[in-house]
Amino acid sequence: QVQLVESGGGLVQPGGSLRLSCAASGSMFSIYTMGWYRQAPGKQRELVAAINSGGSTNYADFVKGRFTISRDNAKNTVYLQMNSLKQEDTAVYYCNVDLVILATMRRADYWGQGTQVTVSS
Repeated sequence: QVQLVESGGGLVQPGGSLRLSCAASGSMFSIYTMGWYRQAPGKQRELVAAINSGGSTNYADFVKGRFTISRDNAKNTVYLQMNSLKQEDTAVYYCNVDLVILATMRRADYWGQGTQVTVSS
């Protein structure tokens, strides 16, 4: 069984910062790409940023220069540092992890429960 636990969401004023964390636990053989997605009311879920096992990153254009994704492989944790937040960044943010399950040696895609980020004055 694999679990993803997210933390760090909340209410912040425009221009402020938040740091999201997502820790993976359970019987994992290896972890490949870790990423963050978001979904605003009435909109589809979209990729925010991703980082692969080698540390290469990929960002959506709307967060380039403002958000930074990183990971701690020893802790099986991915982070999203969000700076210069805008009202349009308001959404539920979901962690996504591509990994191999130890018991089956099969690759699988896991999602966190989501954490609300609200940017408002």
